[in-house]
Amino acid sequence: MWRAFIAITALAIAGCAQIPPSAEEIEAKKMEAVPGKAVVYIVQNPLGSYSAGLAFDDSTQITTYPGTFYRWVTAPGTRTIRSAEGNLNASVRLQVEAGKIYFVQHWVTGIRGSTTDSRLSRVDEKTGRQLVASGTLCCGSR
Repeated sequence: MWRAFIAITALAIAGCAQIPPSAEEIEAKKMEAVPGKAVVYIVQNPLGSYSAGLAFDDSTQITTYPGTFYRWVTAPGTRTIRSAEGNLNASVRLQVEAGKIYFVQHWVTGIRGSTTDSRLSRVDEKTGRQLVASGTLCCGSR
């Protein structure tokens, strides 16, 4: 009986251990500008358990998950991020400048295991930096 209890307790503690961040995540969290390019951080809200796809005007497509962020380095100009799935119609248009950093929050909600709503909105630098700092890098292009 005690052996089973000790084994279950050890597994529970091990399950709570965090995986150290990758070198790519550490670099992304520095939140540094890129000469000649704009940097846009897209951060999904940390609450909930729903994912949602996004498409960028340069043909990049990603899927975000709760508490994750994606770092998009793009050319200056007018840029659009939009939902890339089904009936979701989130969209945000940004006028971005070289050497600057922007933050966009991706709110995703759902019901009964299905994503039902997705919203995108630009957030101020302080809020954006806090969201990125507490998030996890995700979203390999698909």
